[in-house]
Amino acid sequence: IQAVWLLVAAVFGINHFAEGGCSGKCCQGNDLTCSSLDWRSDHVYGTCYCDENCVRAKDCCFDYPAECTAQPCVVSQWTPWSGCLQLCQPFYRIRSRSVERTAQNSGQPCPALEQRAGCMEYHDWQGQPCAHTQGPALITALEFSKGRAVYGSHGTQLVLGFCVEFKVESLTAQCMVENKPHMRWMQYIREGFIVCVACQPPAMSNHSHGCQGDGGSADRAEVMWWQAVDRPQCRGTWKRVKRLTLCSCPLVHSFIFI
Repeated sequence: IQAVWLLVAAVFGINHFAEGGCSGKCCQGNDLTCSSLDWRSDHVYGTCYCDENCVRAKDCCFDYPAECTAQPCVVSQWTPWSGCLQLCQPFYRIRSRSVERTAQNSGQPCPALEQRAGCMEYHDWQGQPCAHTQGPALITALEFSKGRAVYGSHGTQLVLGFCVEFKVESLTAQCMVENKPHMRWMQYIREGFIVCVACQPPAMSNHSHGCQGDGGSADRAEVMWWQAVDRPQCRGTWKRVKRLTLCSCPLVHSFIFI
């Protein structure tokens, strides 16, 4: 009997090394021909697979993780943000990245390759200042100010502007649902919170020395409208509290007029 078991073990051992497992059989996608006769990952002996779909189907050969090492998608760095795609009105800018290596063997899939963020340009295609428009205060994250020029065309330092504190009175539900990294700032706007909004060039008007919707001439009891330039559906009302030289709110509660 012992000799019989040794013979069976020898036969199965030879077949295992000759046919079994995923060695040299790693396949993309769902490929039913990419199979072997060996132990599966669920400890059942029989037909097992070496394609990417086997991970979801839970019928991979036992050595799939070792033979078909998961390779995550690799992407490039973000390009610089583009300029606004439309001038003299709230619109959006784009940045993108490219795939340098696609995911293989059920590796981490590629992330988003394009992002959009709200913006506004204050000069038309001929370089002329845009006509002044009335409307709600257009705001975005204070981080946007990092891309603004500190010096003018002749090398002179631009006026840094000022800051306005507002008490948020209301906001729409759309402010809470946006989870993209460059739009998460909307989630920090809450009813009753004090927020700081910086007024800086080029949003600052050369004529009024203020920003659209900053409430410079408003009474403290007056309710004014604001809107996220990144997502127009995110909007609400607030009341002006006071004007400051510099914003003193926590960074997550600090924004900028667009």
